Parts: sequence; C-alpha cells; structure tokens
Amino acid sequence: MFAYHKFNEKRVLNKVIEYLNEGKILSLISDAGTPSLSDPGLLLIKECIDKKIDIYPIPGPSSITTSMSVSAFEDKFLFYGFLPKTENELSKSLSALKDLDFSLVFFVSGIKINFYLENFRKYFMNRDIMIAREITKIHETFYRSSVSKIEDFKSSLKGELTIVISKKRTKNKKPSNNELKKQILNYLKKYSVKDVVELISKKEKVSKKNIYQLCLELKKNEIDI
Repeated sequence: MFAYHKFNEKRVLNKVIEYLNEGKILSLISDAGTPSLSDPGLLLIKECIDKKIDIYPIPGPSSITTSMSVSAFEDKFLFYGFLPKTENELSKSLSALKDLDFSLVFFVSGIKINFYLENFRKYFMNRDIMIAREITKIHETFYRSSVSKIEDFKSSLKGELTIVISKKRTKNKKPSNNELKKQILNYLKKYSVKDVVELISKKEKVSKKNIYQLCLELKKNEIDI
C-alpha cells in the first residue's frame, strides 16, 4: 500500500505502471469521493489507456449523485467540480454557466462558502440552492434555500461542500383567451358552466369572472354551451 495523491501522482505514476506490467493487480482507493472525479486518478487512467492496460471501475459512494438524489432538482445536471478560488477566474466560470438550463453541481471549500454565495447571487438569482456537508456522516447537514434569499454563514463551514443549484425557475405564463376558450369548449363536453369556471380558474390561476365572461362570449357567438 502506498499513497497516491495530487502532490505525488506524477512521480509515482511510473511506479504504478511498472507494477501493472509485472502482472500485479492494483486498486486505486479513495477515502472520500470518487477517484478521477475532482480527485487524483485521471493521469493514471490516461496512461493505462495509452499502454493498453485494462481498467475496471468499481462503483462506490459519490457526493455528486448522492446530493442530486435528495436535491429535488431537475435530474438533468452538469458536474463542474471545484470552482476557482479567485474572483476573476470564478467570474469567468460562472458567467459561462449562468445561461445553461441544467442543474449544476459544484465542489467548494467550506472556509470560503460566503465568498461563493456572494458570487452565486450575481449569476444565479432565479435559481434554488442546496448545500450538502458531511454526507453519510454523523454531522450530515443539508441547507436549502433560494439563491436570492440564502444568508451568509456566521462562521465558515469545515471541510469540502457539495453545492447543487437548480435549473432556472420558469415564470408561469398565463394562457391567452383563445387558449382558455379551447379548454372551456373541451370541458363543457363533460361539465356544467359552473364546474368549468371552477376547474379552469384553479388550474390556470385565472379569475372566475374572466372564465365566466369567456363562457358568455362563446354563448353570444352561438356556440352551444
């Protein structure tokens, strides 16, 4: 057993390949996270592919899918990984992501959580956010809010955090009168005018008075209701 991390992976790489060429079976194991997903392992995987060495993935826990599964956000998502730590680089990244209509998953350092929240407010105001920490551990916590309403933390959070930001919230567009008339005619095949007014007003968030007026208009135009 030997350490393989971001500070020594280039130096240890040849040693690992040498063992594999000797026929030894090696396992790349992470104490947290998933190898090669914002964790060491990518260089080794590329080298093995180049040298025709077989690689076998073994599924394990991942904060990416675990966080998404309890976010209640749209499951079409993009995983970014660790966000930049400097203002300029972070602005470039978030600016490129702000118009993508997907849920977004990031890793950030808990120490700088308020720095990231401040920048999220600039680019993701019309979205919701979930912050996950210590997943599957005794102090597991999920913070949920809208990006516009979440407040800065009074003290920094320990460790690495998984941030999930929802896709853009869509504004409910009210149907046109013509669209409402089509619905009215369809409902009137089964229900009374009174019931139609009640059903459509609840469904479309339109006033009962407006629906009733449309019913009268249809009657005036000699449509059988």
